[in-house]
Amino acid sequence: MRRFGRIIVATLAVIGLLFLVGIGLTVWGAIALHDKVGPSLPRHMVLTLDLENQFKDAPSRDPFATLTGEDTYVTRQVIEGIDRAARDPRVVGLFATIGQAHLGMARAQEVRDAVARFRASGKPAVLFSETMGEFGNGTVEYYLASAFGQVWLQPSGDVGLTGFLAETPFLRGTLDLLGVEPQFAGRKEYKTAIEVFTEKKYTPANVETLNGLLDAWSSQVVAGVAEGRKLPADKVRALFGKGPFLASEALSAGLVDKLGYRDQALDAARGSGEPDEVDVAAYVAHSAKTKGTRVALITGEGAIQRGESDRPFGGEDGFGSDTVAEALRDAVEDDDIKAILFRVDSPGGSYVASDTVWNEVRRARAAGKPVVVSMGNVAASGGYFVAMGADRIVAQPGTITGSIGVFTGKMVLADFWPKLGVSWDEIHRGDNAPMWSPNRPFSPQAWERVNVMLDRIYTDFTNRAAEGRHMPVDKLEPMARGRVWSGAEAKGLGLVDALGGYDVAETQLRELLKLAADAPLEMVAFPEPESPLELLSKLAARGGMAEDKGAETLLRAARVLAPVVDKLEAMDPKAGALRMPVVPKASP
Repeated sequence: MRRFGRIIVATLAVIGLLFLVGIGLTVWGAIALHDKVGPSLPRHMVLTLDLENQFKDAPSRDPFATLTGEDTYVTRQVIEGIDRAARDPRVVGLFATIGQAHLGMARAQEVRDAVARFRASGKPAVLFSETMGEFGNGTVEYYLASAFGQVWLQPSGDVGLTGFLAETPFLRGTLDLLGVEPQFAGRKEYKTAIEVFTEKKYTPANVETLNGLLDAWSSQVVAGVAEGRKLPADKVRALFGKGPFLASEALSAGLVDKLGYRDQALDAARGSGEPDEVDVAAYVAHSAKTKGTRVALITGEGAIQRGESDRPFGGEDGFGSDTVAEALRDAVEDDDIKAILFRVDSPGGSYVASDTVWNEVRRARAAGKPVVVSMGNVAASGGYFVAMGADRIVAQPGTITGSIGVFTGKMVLADFWPKLGVSWDEIHRGDNAPMWSPNRPFSPQAWERVNVMLDRIYTDFTNRAAEGRHMPVDKLEPMARGRVWSGAEAKGLGLVDALGGYDVAETQLRELLKLAADAPLEMVAFPEPESPLELLSKLAARGGMAEDKGAETLLRAARVLAPVVDKLEAMDPKAGALRMPVVPKASP
């Protein structure tokens, strides 16, 4: 009987292995066919761009993401496509659509800059929108739309140029009702992320930070719209925040050029003839690859944590220190790679993980490989930590930058459990063994240890930032204290070197490499995406696909509570040593 059981188990194992291999081969074949048999580019085309797609800084490392059908752009590929199309005689115009964008302020500025360069080529750049902010905020959407040479709005639509809003839920009252005591400490007064638990309203430091960001973004929108629409700045300033504007009002105010529908706007972009529509992602995929000085393109996007970045089977890739550090090491060891472009878009995370990546940036420079950091929407706290050791730092004017500070703490549930009839008991060895337990407050001795750690991390952070930015610590310290700045403010303070996107970062690389201003750079992604078979092999090695699939299903269900979960992450004493404070959203 036992032998028969072993035969059944072995048979099932073989079937399972064949199933995994079959999936891998199917996906590999689908991807290979997609890459090889796609249509060639037509001789006469209009480039199309859907600005409602998701934008990411790197393609997913999950090979199965290709089959999900999710519409996602890689930011650099979009910028490259627009710039390439400006020089391509086969492309007669650019046609974009927008409604509810998912870009963020800095990414919107990066796309705006690329559109401006395209318009400088003399080709038409036309944008169509059914509506910009239907019963919602359309400020960033209109800011982006204003860069196009011709803006069309559907007659039933509106322009929601309503401004910016900072709005934060404070949970202290709820925690008091539940008998939960938040015990947190930060360095320093502007490290305000913990205040959602410890306060009932914005503190003066938080108000100062948020007002600074809102003022910076508002000024940037007014200036950008005035320039793009060729309107007096005073007129745009008077319109800003007064929306939503009905279609007829937007036309009368000069915010849009035409009222009409998509087919009419597309005809304006096409001009004479019947050019084919080609999406910017397909255009880049089928264009010849640039040859030139090879530069490693490494991306760190999302919350920084120890471990790997990839999240297979539907999970979002993160910023894993193991993955990014290994990519930096591989780039250093590759003799063909002459420099590194490190794209960072992160609100921070683990201090230790951030330190790991910072050290690899330092080692790359010591090995003679220049490192330029290009900041996305956010490079704050740990996100700034990993960037501050680079040769050059480039940010957009709207990039959330800085937050040089630290916090930690825990929720104390000692008075909460009795409300549920739950009692706890424990036995320990060591005075500080229970210090991270949520069932008792920090003892005076444990609290002293917490503050020693916070002081050490803050001192380390500020000293390294001062070293990286070539300024005395006493000069940098007032810019630190947990404060976030817009990229434009950070440039004025010396926290970044230049304002712009990938194009400016590449200019910085050419200067460091002593290349001509127009010398071609060949970007090489590090690390390369895993093949389906590599991923399946990894899953099999750590316990199989079903376990990961189940975990991802639970994670997808948990995302329904994402706004609350994001706040409650701080309950974990290991979480968020280097996290930025709460910041305003560009749109709800």
